[in-house]
Order: sequence, then structure tokens, then C-alpha cells
Amino acid sequence: MTKPLWTSDDITLATGGVATAPFKVTGTVSIDTRSLAPGDLFVALKDQRDGHDFVEAAFEAGAAGALVSRKKGDGPQVVADDTLAALEQLGVAARARCGAHRTAITGSAGKTSVKEMLARIYRALGPAHWSQKSFNNHWGVPLTLARMPEETERAVFEIGMSTPGEIAPRSRMVRPQTGLITCIAGAHLEGLGSLEAVAREKADIFEGLEAGGTFILPSDDIFFEYLADRARDLCPTGNLETFGHAKDATARIVGYETDGVSSRVQVDVVGKPVLVTLDAVGEHWAMNVAAALLAATQTGASVSDCAEALSGYAPPPGRGTAERLPLPSGGTFTLIDDAYNANPGSMRAALSSLKQRGAGRRLVALGEMLEIGERSDAEHAGLAGAVVETGTEGVFLAGDNMTHLAEALPTDLQKVWAPKADELFNALENTLRDGDVVLIKGSNASGMGRLADRLRQWSETADLGKMASGTEGAAGVG
Repeated sequence: MTKPLWTSDDITLATGGVATAPFKVTGTVSIDTRSLAPGDLFVALKDQRDGHDFVEAAFEAGAAGALVSRKKGDGPQVVADDTLAALEQLGVAARARCGAHRTAITGSAGKTSVKEMLARIYRALGPAHWSQKSFNNHWGVPLTLARMPEETERAVFEIGMSTPGEIAPRSRMVRPQTGLITCIAGAHLEGLGSLEAVAREKADIFEGLEAGGTFILPSDDIFFEYLADRARDLCPTGNLETFGHAKDATARIVGYETDGVSSRVQVDVVGKPVLVTLDAVGEHWAMNVAAALLAATQTGASVSDCAEALSGYAPPPGRGTAERLPLPSGGTFTLIDDAYNANPGSMRAALSSLKQRGAGRRLVALGEMLEIGERSDAEHAGLAGAVVETGTEGVFLAGDNMTHLAEALPTDLQKVWAPKADELFNALENTLRDGDVVLIKGSNASGMGRLADRLRQWSETADLGKMASGTEGAAGVG
């Protein structure tokens, strides 16, 4: 019989709460009744809505118990003073009882991709645990910790921020043996004000680093020396390792090639050359590979085993995934969905990768970049060169901030602007033709992900039409 993740006795001991009745958590820890499964522990957080309003729904969905600050209904509950504080205490208790090697990741771009890469490697090596989606904020980090089974051998945590002072307490909660910064770029400038402030905040991931732990930094970053000094200040006994193109990087990128669909990355890790193949396109993926391999080897695994486990990796939805979709009028187009998030650095990386996507007309659909502060107008206008370099034959822009890019683009380049992402659909629908490649990217709140979904739904009408005419199977998703 599988050991329960938590018992009511465990929870009361960790949180100082009081149990109304005994129970065992055979599932995971949940804060959302929409995804809750039988056997889960429901934690009633107070965020945009009060989770206590959903306690009874949680029990109807099969929750084993609930963690609350006031009793609701008749199901078994642990009542604590503050449910967020109790969740944090539960997370710390999970960390304390588990001997896993913990890796923590932050950075202005690439952190979710590197986290997903490490999760893939760690799963291949043994019992593993990782952050779901981008659970990297004030409730996401303790929730991920609280979900960690006792038998976990390797775990990876994503740690994010939007305002000063958010990373350090989450790092102290995780207490990583390995801390990694992917890069420093113009993200969250609205809350932090400058790149220097971003670098300082990101370096706080080493605040909770275990004594003698490893800090991993991007050797090519302009803030490398600053980050290294901050890391040594925060963890004087730590060990510095690096990744990138620099000749002395611990994990050195020595080759990248692509056929427009997949990529081959060659990395030398402390004199050991390895090759990793990816279902992704863009040279920025080589940096992600080098970072992931270097972090994974800190857990005691060989670089060859890590490279073998990583090969075949494909990005999660919205992170640069490529789909070949049928057109209702006949033929196909390729959708590059990179709509999960955006900042100036990741925008340029995505645009650069579009140039490597092989034959076909290129189209660009961009939503505005949010939370980049007083330089927002200049940063949006500054994307013009990168857009032109893609060789695009059409640009579709959404959001007030994107008017600055529209004005900076050449007057002879076809442009469509709309206040909202959804309003670009008709223009894209009327423009797309057989063989086209369209990149969709923007900050999550810009709504560009919905535009990608509408294109998929539109494409499905092609399949329905073929089914109705008895020609099903003439085209599909690749």
C-alpha cells in the first residue's frame, strides 16, 4: 500500500492547527476545486476569492480533508490561524522529511523551460518532483513543496517575482542545494525600476542556498560578475559553476544546428562532450540545454545519462511549440505558439528563431509586453529591427503599447493593429495561405494565447469538412 502524502496528525504537527477528525491524504495538495481529485487535501486560501467558499465543493469532489482557518461543513478539517502560513509550514515540513536534492531556478527568461527540462531528466533518473506549470509565486512555491512525496530523490522548483523582496523568502523555504539564474533581461521593470534591481532581486535565489551548495550562472550575461559577487556574499561556502559560450564555462556550448523543425545542441560539460536533440528551434534553446545539463549533474548523475534523458524534449504549450495545422481552404500552415509570456529578451529570441523555420511565408503576431516600466514605449519600438530581420511579410499587433512598434516599422511592411488580440483573428484568417509560418507571442495577459486557440479551432473546421465529404485524413497536425 502506498504511503499517504499526509495524515491529519502530520498536518496538525506541522501547522499547529487542530483536526476536527482524522484523515489521510492519498492524493496531492490542491487549492482549486476545478482540478481537485479524490484523496486530495484542499487548502482554503484567500486570494482573488475566499477558498472557504469552496470547501463543501471540495468534499463533494472527494477531498480527503481540508486545511482551513474556520470550519466549513462537516468534512474532516485541520483548522489553523492562517491558511497561507499553514501551507508554508506544511511545505517546510515536506522539505525537512525528504532527502531530495533540491534545485531552484529563476531568471528573466527561460526559467520555466529549464525547469521542465530538469523535470524530464530527473524523472528518468528516479523518483522526482517539480513545479507544475509556473507555480513560482507566494502560494506556488509552498504548494509545490507541500506536494513533494517523502521518497523524492531529485526536485526542481521555479521561483519568480514581480516586486522587490519576493525571491529571498521563497529561496529560504526551498533551501536548495543548487541555485540557477538563466539570464537577466528587461522583465518586471515596472516593479523594480532598472536592470540592476532585477539582477539584485534574481541573485536573492542564493539567499537560502545550503552551505557548500552550488550557484550556476550564465557566463555570457552582462551581469555575470555582479551575480557572482552577490552569490558569494550570500553563500560564502558555495561553489560557482557557469554555462554559455565562454571558453571557460563549465558547460560550454560548442555547436547548434537546426533543420527548421528540430535542433541539435552540442555541449562540453567539464571536458565531456554530449549531443542533445530537441523538438524546438532557436539558438536560445542551446543556453537552456547547457543550463539544464549542468544543474542535473550537480545531483550526482553523469552528463551522458542527463543528455540521453533530455534528448527528444519538446516545449510545453505556449512556450514555442510548433504545430502544422490544416487550412479550411486547403493546404496547411505552421503555428508557432509562444504566447505564454514575453519581455524584450524573449521577444527577440522568438523572432530570431522564426528565421530558422525553413521555407514558407513568415507572419508575425505580437501582443504587448507588460510590466516593463517607464521604458515600455522605447522597448516596444525597439523590436522593429528584430521583426524586419525575420523577413516577415505581415505583422499583426495587439494592445496600446504595440502602436509604438507599428510606428517604428517600415511603411511598406503590411501591418494590422487592433486594441485586443481577439480582434486580429479575422485579419489573420484572411491572410493565411498554404505553407505559411505564423509566430504568436505576447505577455500572458495580452490575450495572444486565445488568438492561438482560435486559430486551432478554425483549423479544426477543415477536418470536420473532410469528414463530412469522406476525405478524412488528408491533412493533420505534425
